[in-house]
Amino acid sequence: MDGVELSMENISVAYNGDITVLQGVALRAQPGEVTGIIGPNGAGKSTVLKTIFGLLTTRTGAIHMGGRDITGLKAFQRALEGIAFVPQNRSVFPGLSVYDNLLLGCWPFRKDKARITRAIAATFDKFPVLKERSASPASALSGGQQRFLEIARALVTDPKVILLDEPTAMIAPKISKDIYALTRSLADQGATIILVDQNVRQCAAISDRLHILELGRNKAEGTKEDFATDGQLKEMVAEWMNYRIDV
Repeated sequence: MDGVELSMENISVAYNGDITVLQGVALRAQPGEVTGIIGPNGAGKSTVLKTIFGLLTTRTGAIHMGGRDITGLKAFQRALEGIAFVPQNRSVFPGLSVYDNLLLGCWPFRKDKARITRAIAATFDKFPVLKERSASPASALSGGQQRFLEIARALVTDPKVILLDEPTAMIAPKISKDIYALTRSLADQGATIILVDQNVRQCAAISDRLHILELGRNKAEGTKEDFATDGQLKEMVAEWMNYRIDV
């Protein structure tokens, strides 16, 4: 997977035109790395991902992908550029089969039948449990399997940048472990991963760089090593978490 650098500079976003959610947020994510975003509820973490994907319009600032300004692109155009988004809330089409859910993920290259065949075959190689259930309706899958289907559907486009919003929320611990392992593996293969997660311990364990958001602003950022050794950074996390981070 060939990732690219993605950056946000001085991003401000408001809901309904007057409810400011992000204020001057900056972020830089590199290929081959997991960039984790952590912070208390309401900090604006999910809003960052929605803004990168183009679901929200920026008031100020710019978003660059591989050195190109994509701030004015719509969500479907950003998907064509190689950004994939897995939202926190369930997004499978329950009445469609596993195969058809994956087929919908191929929409950006829907006229290239050979590519569709290759993409779905590669996806089934990566997710054998989905291959076994390819004809089953998505509603028949367990919660963990549905989450894997959502991730798999995002991967059929061979994206450069993958946005994951709380991928293990409401998922059993064993499946969560597999999802974190997959996330780390995708980055090791070269993808640019931006991960929003409330599980600070796990997020810190697989991330190369961490950003702390608070009230829609950058509060701190650093490498995993910084968060392991810098007492001030640990104290920032401790302000809103009841356990220390282990990295």
